[in-house]
Amino acid sequence: MKRREFITLVGGTAASWPLVARAQERVRRVGVLMSGNEDDPQAKARFTLFAQTLAELGWVEGRNLKIDLRWTRGDIALVREYSAELVRLAPDVILAQGTPNVAALKQATTSIPIVFAVVNDPVAQGFIASMAHPGGNITGFSFLEYSMIGKSLEMLQQVAPGIKHVAVMFNPDTYPYYKIHLQSFETIARTLSLELTGALVRNPTDISDAITNIGQQPGGALLVTPDPFMVVHRGTIIRAAAQYRVPATYSFLQHVQEGGLMSYGADTMDIFRRSVSYIDRILKGALPADLPAQAPVKFEIAINLKTAKALGLDIPPTLLARADAVIE
Repeated sequence: MKRREFITLVGGTAASWPLVARAQERVRRVGVLMSGNEDDPQAKARFTLFAQTLAELGWVEGRNLKIDLRWTRGDIALVREYSAELVRLAPDVILAQGTPNVAALKQATTSIPIVFAVVNDPVAQGFIASMAHPGGNITGFSFLEYSMIGKSLEMLQQVAPGIKHVAVMFNPDTYPYYKIHLQSFETIARTLSLELTGALVRNPTDISDAITNIGQQPGGALLVTPDPFMVVHRGTIIRAAAQYRVPATYSFLQHVQEGGLMSYGADTMDIFRRSVSYIDRILKGALPADLPAQAPVKFEIAINLKTAKALGLDIPPTLLARADAVIE
């Protein structure tokens, strides 16, 4: 073979190596079980951020990644169906939002790594052994700290000084750990001289009836839990609270943007962004048992001045100054 022909042959082969390597790159599979509705702009924004952050770390769908996405819409039947479906697909790792989704996946698999996002009290619910040493195949990023409930009630009392009774609204099917939380909430409420009761709801009619009853009580107020069912049906809650003039506090900014009075909670977008780091590490070989579960680090206060005015409430200037978002 002549020298020129040899160089051309070797050069052409070398140039093709990146293409061959890319063609042979293993495609990883990530399951995603979201607790909201795919038509919800805020829910879609969380998933979009998750996918974009994965791409920034080199995991690009259609190249070396396939994402199997399911939305459970606060429906416990869909939770069970889609959890089983994702496990049958045998992904390399699953991102699970919300307690019902994690609980169903925990029942469905003990081998597929699971990273949870926006889950309340994962230790008390038995998802992990401890925050520092999760053990098993589950780890992730929690949402609720009990101090948040105390601050929510304190702020609600500042805005509506006349409140005496606070109903904690949840769906027992999608918020199965409500007894644990109610006990903690009651301890906090007693320090504020507030009476706390549970408002169990399973459908929009239950929501309207419960808020009607709260509105008929002098000094009645509402605390809406970070329950997937509550998120999906937030429109019903916000409208009923306005109609029956019930001061209400929520855990998510989006509720206030859509007409709720006020909210205090962890920054969910930050939690989804941080969850990608664990997905990345697991795809590279890390074990969930070796990745400490993490508490939220960013919190946000939101207040809707228009709603406060409609309820005849004055927002203290000190509270307004602390707010991260003020809707006018």
